[in-house]
Amino acid sequence: MKAAVRSPRSIAIVLVEDFALMSFAAVIEPLRAANLLAGKPVYDVACFAAGRATARTVRSSSGASVPAGSLADAAGPFDLVFAVAGGDPVGYRDDFTFQWLRRQARHGRMLGGVSGGPAILANAGVMANRRMTIHWEHAAALAERHPGLLLERTLYVVDRDRMTCAGGTAPLDMMHALIAEHLGPDFARRVSDWFMHTDVRPAGGPQRAGLAQRYATNRHAVLAGIEAMENHIADPLPLADLARVVGVSARQLNRQFRAGLGRSAGAFYRDLRLDKARELLRQTDLPVLEIALATGFAGSAHFATAFRRRFGRPPSRDRQRPPSPA
Repeated sequence: MKAAVRSPRSIAIVLVEDFALMSFAAVIEPLRAANLLAGKPVYDVACFAAGRATARTVRSSSGASVPAGSLADAAGPFDLVFAVAGGDPVGYRDDFTFQWLRRQARHGRMLGGVSGGPAILANAGVMANRRMTIHWEHAAALAERHPGLLLERTLYVVDRDRMTCAGGTAPLDMMHALIAEHLGPDFARRVSDWFMHTDVRPAGGPQRAGLAQRYATNRHAVLAGIEAMENHIADPLPLADLARVVGVSARQLNRQFRAGLGRSAGAFYRDLRLDKARELLRQTDLPVLEIALATGFAGSAHFATAFRRRFGRPPSRDRQRPPSPA
């Protein structure tokens, strides 16, 4: 089943000089294939050069250049904006680019960063209280420059209106998730098959075991459901929407979760969000209310009740608990 969405979606890609060419290709090629397989434009993609320069080409780290328009002329509105960078993204400074990105954030646009691109978003000041990831090469430097970031060592992270990706071939996995949510899992699989990308990885890989190994199940609906849940921690999907993304009915999804994991999809989703909240409590200094909101709870009271029910102690006491030895 396809989602009822407005098409085509307008996507802007902001290229920073010395950007990672493979990461860029892994973002733009699935969008091109989606248009081809749909037989009509479902994604309208435009590339822009970071900075105030007039329309030109932008050189990648490999020396190949990509034609790009002037960011000053990128009026939009855009449904999604990606920043793609390489080189030294943590040290990148350009007030014009940062102001443009902040303006997109104020207008409620979905912002994404790929490879070194998440550092561009962080330097622009638009990643506060948002979980994120970045290519491992830049992670330590970014954490040192911005110690308050909620940085994860994963393939990609979707947190409400932000989407960040470690780069390399990981954008293929991220774009699969994006297209699946927009046009349905069956269509997204056709796009992935187009690139012989038959082993789509979840957002949390590969730094932890695959979903099938972690949860000891090979049920497709369960694995697809967990992947969608991990992509919507802060903005939990209603069961009907979750089932639509997976491609089954809500009743079937609950039946599959109970058979595979011994609990309903809703119960599993709640526990997944609480596990992420506990991780944030122990690894950050964020206030409890911010952690509650970042994991999809309406307020601190509701969060505290659910947390105590799952872990047997309130969030404030769990934060004081010393970490277990490795």
